[in-house]
Amino acid sequence: MPASATQTLRVAVLADSDTRWKWGSLTANRIAPPNSDISLDGYLLRGRATPTARQLKEVGVTADSLREVTAVEFLRAMEKEPYDLLVLSLVGGGVQAMLHGLARAWDGRTERPVVVTGYVGVVYEKLADGLLLRHGADLVLANSRQDADRFKAVYDGVGADSSAVTEVALPFLGGDTYTGEHDPYTVVFAVQPSVPDNRRDRDYLLNRAIQHARFHPNREVLLKLRSKPGEHTTHIEELPYQKLVQGKDLPANFRLVYGHMGEVLDRTDLLVTISSTAALESLHRSIPTVVLTDLGIREGLGNHHFVGSGCLASWDQLDAGYKPVPDAEWVARQGVAADGSYETAFDAARERIAKLLAGDGMPALTPYYTPETAPGYLPGILARHHLGPDGTPLPGAPAADKEPGPVRQIVRRAARGAYRHGVQRVAPVIRRMGEL
Repeated sequence: MPASATQTLRVAVLADSDTRWKWGSLTANRIAPPNSDISLDGYLLRGRATPTARQLKEVGVTADSLREVTAVEFLRAMEKEPYDLLVLSLVGGGVQAMLHGLARAWDGRTERPVVVTGYVGVVYEKLADGLLLRHGADLVLANSRQDADRFKAVYDGVGADSSAVTEVALPFLGGDTYTGEHDPYTVVFAVQPSVPDNRRDRDYLLNRAIQHARFHPNREVLLKLRSKPGEHTTHIEELPYQKLVQGKDLPANFRLVYGHMGEVLDRTDLLVTISSTAALESLHRSIPTVVLTDLGIREGLGNHHFVGSGCLASWDQLDAGYKPVPDAEWVARQGVAADGSYETAFDAARERIAKLLAGDGMPALTPYYTPETAPGYLPGILARHHLGPDGTPLPGAPAADKEPGPVRQIVRRAARGAYRHGVQRVAPVIRRMGEL
């Protein structure tokens, strides 16, 4: 189904969280061949992190249609809908399940969408695991030159085809280049849902941000939050800062803020984080950026990724007036494209997709993991999404040929709310009791 310059490019994006919806939908627009008239349908995979209406609004990305689905419902939709491009914006296990399910759904077909997947940000853990779970897509996007080299090395090292690896950049970079200090000078501490993962460290970071506001009364210090209590993002937030801040004596120049990260960066003079992708957004705009070392430089925190960046510093140094200077060579390898090359960063992906769409037909999807290569691993991954070892929906999987009735919708919402309550409220209490 070749797409011409005058033909609408039908695109589907499957995402399992607010962050991945943002990455997937923006990526789809970035990698569409030039002069494409895009029609974008969004599918939100039902689960613990399915974004709320508020989260979707904050992401700021629109679609021609948007609906919540189970994995099996999505696969059945893909059997019927003639899409040109499909972006799988999921956790690794979800991508692998969809690749096998789609391979079964499209068995014997040469006309199918170009399937694209990748990562929403910095890849600092589970490199081999995450990559092999994504193998089998037509394009596996790498957000930087460094990631592209690492991805190819992993695939080549296990004897898997590495030709799908395609270098791009983070799709949500943009905004005006930083030109000088604002009035008041604004420090933004961009927090993360799961890093650090314990109350002591999170309370420490919160207190240091508050202390920085006291030390610098002429500065405005903003605590940039990802989600409201009860909402989930890509990662579970068991100890939201909104609760940790309760009862603390806050200076007048310290505030908690939500909102689109790009809009917050518009007024930022110093971006502070542990290891958030917000650091790369900030560096792209040449905003002074600090990755904190207070809790050490550790793989578990993700700040080890920034070794060599010139951005590592502590709150003590910031309190004393330290201003970071990023290393230009390090920045250039991270897909940040602060040198103005951002608009061409997606050219290779666009060319590959255009070539595939213009071809005579698409080959079958062939993931590296199969029941033969990973018999003790793959079936469990597929079963989580109600798929058998060959990608076929298991008996009892939800049907896609009719919408749930009002009662079923109410029960479904209640069950999802109860699940999220258990994950965020009950499970942490049980874990803490177990540590006593």
